[in-house]
Amino acid sequence: MSEPQSALLLRKQLAELNKNPVEGFSAGLIDDEDIYRWEVLIIGPPETLYEGGFFKAHLLFPKEYPLRPPRMKFVTEIWHPNIERNGDVCISILHEPGDDKWGYEQASERWLPVHTVENNTDLSYFNAS
Repeated sequence: MSEPQSALLLRKQLAELNKNPVEGFSAGLIDDEDIYRWEVLIIGPPETLYEGGFFKAHLLFPKEYPLRPPRMKFVTEIWHPNIERNGDVCISILHEPGDDKWGYEQASERWLPVHTVENNTDLSYFNAS
């Protein structure tokens, strides 16, 4: 049985991240047998309240990736206005694609299938206060 397209895409994206690392961000699999469950380590960006911190999170990808976004959950306790007490991350880019039924977000701010882990490792959301 061949691997689903989403699994092939995730393997490619993980390989690309390992080949061309992003400063302050690293990723690997939680379980070597499950490409849909990643563990990431984020180093707190300079000149933020998080500077020097090490923050572990999980990225959980749906089988429908990239048509649907991953979920992100911090394992390390962290306070941030976009992170729930249980660690779940709530930012526009991780919301289901399409129009926001409450009108708070434009569709262009939400998940799009062209997004990848690599092009979403911008840690600017740590600057929010």
